[in-house]
Amino acid sequence: MNHSKYLKGLLEPLILKLLQEEGRMYGYEITRKMKELTAGQVLITEGALYPLLHKLEAEGLVETESEMINNRIRKYYRLTAKGGKESGVAVEALQQFFQVLGLLVQPQKLHTP
Repeated sequence: MNHSKYLKGLLEPLILKLLQEEGRMYGYEITRKMKELTAGQVLITEGALYPLLHKLEAEGLVETESEMINNRIRKYYRLTAKGGKESGVAVEALQQFFQVLGLLVQPQKLHTP
């Protein structure tokens, strides 16, 4: 099943959480880790990832560091202090959202004693 149509609004908290857990990561590493953690069910395209990373950087939630690796510059992303705080808030909001969705997709839970 293609989950990408459901991910648009969820990517930001997921990436913030991933950066919080992993520390610094470069773009391809983020996509690879997300794929690995979801057993291939979540595939993030560069077209979705990099605009979001640039937005997070503009908002002061992530900072970048460039490093020369095998004669190529690799840009690493890491959370700022502000990003670390926002990650916790975003993940908590995401968990609450999933609980609400659970009520919609499994309405019988509403009627259990």
